[in-house]
Amino acid sequence: MDILTRDEITRRGLLAGTGALVVSFSVVRALAQDAPAAAPDKPKLPGSLDDDRYLDSWIRIDADGKITVFTGKAELGQGIRTPLIQVAAEELEVEPGDITLVTADTGRTPDEGFTAGSQSMQNSGTAIRNAAAQVREMLIAEAARRFSLPPEQLKAEKKAITGPDGKSATYGELVAGQFLHVEAQPKSKLKAPDMLRVIGRDVQRVDIPGKVTGGVAYVQDLKLEGMVHARVIRPPSYGATLKELDATPIEAMPGVVSVIRDGNFLAVVADREWHAVKAMRALEKVAHWDEPATLPDQADLYTVLVGMEKEVGTVAESGAPAFPNGATYEATFTRPYHMHGSIGPSCGVAHLKQDGTIDVWSHTQGVFPDRTAIAQMIGLPEDKVRVIHMEGSGCYGHNGADDAAADAALIAMKIPGRPVRVQWMREQEHGWEPYGPGMVTKVRASLDASGKIDNWTYDLWSNSHGTRPGDAGSLLAGRTKADAVPLKLPKLSINPNGNGDRNADPLYAIPNRKILWHFLPDMPIRVSALRGLGAYANVFSIESTMDELAIAAKADPVEFRLRHLQDSRASDVVKMAAEKFGWGQGEVPQGHGRGFAFARYKNHAAYLALALEARIEPETGRVQVIRAVAAIDSGQAVNPDGIRNQTEGGILQSISWTLYEQVTFDRTRITSTDWSSYPILRFASVPESVEVHVIDRPGQPFLGTGEAAQGPTSAAVANAIRNATGKRLTDLPLSRSRVRQAAGLG
Repeated sequence: MDILTRDEITRRGLLAGTGALVVSFSVVRALAQDAPAAAPDKPKLPGSLDDDRYLDSWIRIDADGKITVFTGKAELGQGIRTPLIQVAAEELEVEPGDITLVTADTGRTPDEGFTAGSQSMQNSGTAIRNAAAQVREMLIAEAARRFSLPPEQLKAEKKAITGPDGKSATYGELVAGQFLHVEAQPKSKLKAPDMLRVIGRDVQRVDIPGKVTGGVAYVQDLKLEGMVHARVIRPPSYGATLKELDATPIEAMPGVVSVIRDGNFLAVVADREWHAVKAMRALEKVAHWDEPATLPDQADLYTVLVGMEKEVGTVAESGAPAFPNGATYEATFTRPYHMHGSIGPSCGVAHLKQDGTIDVWSHTQGVFPDRTAIAQMIGLPEDKVRVIHMEGSGCYGHNGADDAAADAALIAMKIPGRPVRVQWMREQEHGWEPYGPGMVTKVRASLDASGKIDNWTYDLWSNSHGTRPGDAGSLLAGRTKADAVPLKLPKLSINPNGNGDRNADPLYAIPNRKILWHFLPDMPIRVSALRGLGAYANVFSIESTMDELAIAAKADPVEFRLRHLQDSRASDVVKMAAEKFGWGQGEVPQGHGRGFAFARYKNHAAYLALALEARIEPETGRVQVIRAVAAIDSGQAVNPDGIRNQTEGGILQSISWTLYEQVTFDRTRITSTDWSSYPILRFASVPESVEVHVIDRPGQPFLGTGEAAQGPTSAAVANAIRNATGKRLTDLPLSRSRVRQAAGLG
């Protein structure tokens, strides 16, 4: 890779070189690493510009006119690269194809933390759009100076600034010989909504061609010269300790380069991947482990979780909830542990170079936090570790990607000079990734004489849903090597973004409400972030309850929600979803049910409402969603097709979670280690149609999209089952056996 290091960059060298308007993170760090921190009274900048305030952290324009845009966000399959290119192209007045986008890389891009919470457009998209607009105005100002014309007489188009007399200068010509390193301004001259030509347009995703043509699309595809292949031998269970090992026969196997043991970390390195797999299987047979029973009885899981409560935090409250006449409805809901279910098992590549630095390629969601954790684990300064994001085949949360990268880094430290590729096996991915946490929630609500909700209490038992890298204890290799680093337990933190408590506070107008988070700092099974965090279970509980209250009020579920909504944009998505679905029209066929649900993700991001129809087979308990219709408001729509794509995918994933998925275990081990023991939605069960209608809000802030569908879909499915059977299911997944039992045939 043709990338300058900090030591190779000097201001004089840049100015004497090819010439460019450099809007590039590496250069900023090289030249401004000793600059004083921003004064606390500096104005707040839009999006992530506030964290990296120099324009040249975001955009580079070379003398030949090549434009490079930098983002600290990672492409995870959500298609974020395309809209980020679109916003830059819009404000720079170029075509999307004119822009090269560099994603998360500790050696090149801004530090934007984790790619999580559906915030890439809110943070990075906002930063890039504003940076691009300000760069455009700087180019115009420079051309005005050269042409001796007022800036308002000039326009930017096709990578050039043109005057009224036809005089023109390309972007490359305008930046030649200049190094522009300036702080962004709090206000940008953004293009007016009626002048947009790229934003709001369906643009083909730039990440798709390589994925469908067999190109290098994933970290699994990465091949480096001299690369060796490694496999890690995982303990059989969480608490297992390696007691006995004779690796001599394995070291003599064909192609084996090394057998590595570091405490409970055990791996084999070979010249070819198949040699590594064969050696791994042989090593598994000769490794003897002490394996205590450390897991709870799965049948008692939710009692165990409630008993693990350490403190209670108040998420929200208003009025004084009281139930003098008893509750109209109350119920306890449960969510099991869920896997990320990545179709491709995790992979990581690391290379310890001759200069003592190490490069790591990973599908991590946070290259900078991962760098911190890996550096601590292998005992190198952070500036000696570079983490480069390369997409993996499946994620939406903290799966095994960071661990595979850590495995590769730990092994690479013992195989200097040769790139090391670590590929997990399916049973390792299923058995060792951090799962979406199990949860328990309890709702109690009542109606007043007019049929409106007057009292609401909500209790949830959950951990923080986050054990992402930040230190070595968050990595499996860091916790199993000889000088192990323990996992730092998360602390209760209630903030607007939420985590375990995300969406626990209903958006509906309820005069008397109290929401309590019974915090669990630890979990009996390894957990971390999964798409939506606590919003999936919380919206499932809230929207199931809304339907029960609508029934008690003898009201239509859609009308009942509308009477409790005070946000017009929330009402708009509810009305649109109902209208496009044909809610209330026609007879519901025998054995079918219709369900509706709504939520605003995190109560301040995207609005989504969903109506669906499902067929329920009481004899078998099979639930088949026939059609689903959603309406979503993500603010200004940059790429409507991308919004539809993400929402459709979220609906299908949530249907899978809701009807099929749960991690299983016995007192010792995870038992759902393949696709037969952890079933997911198959093609035969995909709805016949999924419609997504996008409400565009030109000029409004980006609200994010990727996780908005998870909660409403689960509740809509449950509400459809309730509509068909007359029975409320409160324990996820809504499996065949539970549906049969609800239908009286269990």
